Amino acid sequence: MSPTGPALPVRTRRDRCPGVLRPWPAEDGLLVRLRLVGGRLPARSLRALAAVADDHGTGRIHLTGRANLQLRSLPGCGGRLAPEVLHALERTGLLPSPAHELVRNVMVSPRTGPMGGRTGARGAPTRVGGRANLRPVAAALDELLCADPRLASLPGRFLFVLDDGRGDLLRRSCDLGLVALDERVAQLRVGKGWGPLISLDRSPTALVELAEKFLDERGDGPAAPWHVAELPSPLTDPVPPDPRLPAPAPPLPYGPLPEGGRHVPVPEEGLDRPTAEALAEEAFAAGTGELVVTPWRGVLVPGEAR
Repeated sequence: MSPTGPALPVRTRRDRCPGVLRPWPAEDGLLVRLRLVGGRLPARSLRALAAVADDHGTGRIHLTGRANLQLRSLPGCGGRLAPEVLHALERTGLLPSPAHELVRNVMVSPRTGPMGGRTGARGAPTRVGGRANLRPVAAALDELLCADPRLASLPGRFLFVLDDGRGDLLRRSCDLGLVALDERVAQLRVGKGWGPLISLDRSPTALVELAEKFLDERGDGPAAPWHVAELPSPLTDPVPPDPRLPAPAPPLPYGPLPEGGRHVPVPEEGLDRPTAEALAEEAFAAGTGELVVTPWRGVLVPGEAR
């Protein structure tokens, strides 16, 4: 360790985080990763992806620790997917901006916002434990990311982490993020430190502005930093943590949820097509048509509150 702190890593290459248009050439074929903002996964997209895995790959959908999805053993040539596989993946709806596919890395508290089935309180879904619904914040952040051509040059490992105040993602390292303090205000996370307080309405724009500042300060070339914490000087003036910040929460256990539905573990070998079809059917039956992939390699399946 140097007198001023830990030594920064010396990069000698650009990051190689895989995507659909930049697959990873593994021994068994091409590996692709599909980003899910906040883990949100439409049931129809899960069905379509299971078909792609079954028709062209190992027949399994794998989950990552960032709540994304991977397929393995896909055919291709010269480091690119076979055209019929690429077209099938595009039809899943999980590639809304090909130019930005590698940078849509937005992790969100999985249970934020309404998560229950059709028969919560007075027939409405319920939210349990969080201080704010961050689904609109995540959607706005994703929209701003995809609207800015320059942000497509963010490193593929650059990560936004949004904690809705329950503390479930507080221990997750990030480049930029926030923690909700109440329904209107959050404190920004900047690298390994804390940034200013900000209104949730303003937070997507503030996070994008900081991402643009990161690009300004990192430079270019193979030695450019991948992460905010690797910059030679802080991205913002340091701010002390707000006393209203939550304590870190443990990972969400598997099993039934108090707001309805359940947290289903996914084995290391991934989801096969029949299992994926069954999970999608549950989501349709619950009236939401959507599942949420969690950072603990599980899937939130909606259902009626008990």
